[in-house]
Amino acid sequence: MSTAAARPLRASDYAAYALLRAPLALLELPLFVLLPAFYAERLGLALATVGTVLFAARLIDAFADPAIGALLDRRSRTGASAVHRRWILWALPVLALGYVALFRPPAGLSLSLWLALSSVITYLAYSVVSIAYQAWGAALGQTPAQRVTITASREAAGLLGVLLSASLLMPDKTHWLIALFLGFTVLAAAALLRAPLPINRLTAVAEPVASADQAWLSGWREAFARQPFRWLLAVFLCNGIASAIPATLVLFFVGDVLGAPDQAPLFLVAYFLAAALGMPVWARAAPRLGLRRAWLLGIGLAVIGFIWAFALGRGDTGAFLAICLVTGFALGADLALPPAMLATVLADEPGRQAREGTYFGLWNLATKLNLAAAAGLALPLLSLWGYAPSSNASAGATFALSATYALLPCVLKLAAAVLLASAPLPAGCDTRSATDSPPLRAP
Repeated sequence: MSTAAARPLRASDYAAYALLRAPLALLELPLFVLLPAFYAERLGLALATVGTVLFAARLIDAFADPAIGALLDRRSRTGASAVHRRWILWALPVLALGYVALFRPPAGLSLSLWLALSSVITYLAYSVVSIAYQAWGAALGQTPAQRVTITASREAAGLLGVLLSASLLMPDKTHWLIALFLGFTVLAAAALLRAPLPINRLTAVAEPVASADQAWLSGWREAFARQPFRWLLAVFLCNGIASAIPATLVLFFVGDVLGAPDQAPLFLVAYFLAAALGMPVWARAAPRLGLRRAWLLGIGLAVIGFIWAFALGRGDTGAFLAICLVTGFALGADLALPPAMLATVLADEPGRQAREGTYFGLWNLATKLNLAAAAGLALPLLSLWGYAPSSNASAGATFALSATYALLPCVLKLAAAVLLASAPLPAGCDTRSATDSPPLRAP
């Protein structure tokens, strides 16, 4: 067993662990934002078909996440401190191959079949890497200060990846996106070989190692037995679908409603920069307002800022840029506060067995369900209403696009706010403090 985590972590340790977040963030926007437009606009696949295929692929991936997490927990209990790194290094080549295949379909094969197979492979490999990576970080920190620094360094690397990806998020720039991802992945894999390994906290406890099925079911039972966790997960799902629908449709909206497809990278960079600036503001506001009130404020700001997108038309790029800045700032609350609230919910019942992989698997399942629901709901709905991308759509079709892009997410955001306001959460989610910082990490 490695003792690397027992000593104080150095800056080089944090950097070696955190660098992997950059390539993972680099591929997230292409996978979840660019992919529908790439297959519908550039390759000519029907929008309803794209939505149905992505819905099915993401659904398969979503329900695989808890099994991946439970199996990782089981392997971790055997005392192998390098299990997280081993899983990541095995899955990264599969992820790279799947990602390249998605954006390089061969001629003569069924586009829908290629999209289905390559997306399932890519999503599953991404899940293995991300769950093992997050569980590694959660097990690595031994003090609150270490945990916050681990999360901050990881998200800083992620911001670099998101901004690079956003600046190149065009169907004709996929070769640059692929090259950057492969380059950063090689660097990150080399850095992981020098990253510190966590101390296995369960090796000192003599307990039988459950089978994968038993570990999965036991973890689910424990999680869903917690009423606050069930409520928080429902809020996260509702709010997440509200955020995933605009992410799925933004390139269509910018191209066919605003008539400015070339400015899409500018809008995305502005949005994520505003989110990066907003995160520390929300982190400082949360102790003073309470985690629940701060998140409610962020949701309210998002609705107030975003609903105006419904009124925009061709050429309203300045107004949309302002909307991106306001809603991006509000996104900082969605990024910073739910993990802190989840950590508070889990810390409310001390003495429970650590199940980092299981909880990350469930949290990732909720995220994937959000993305699956967005693709499976929004794209077929638009196709039903007669919208097709880049086809000089009628006024009725662009109206449907604007309503689906702007109004539907606002309705879902308001529903999430109602759930959040009503949720029976621990007192720590409502506690106000002028000095204490919230636990800005996932459990």
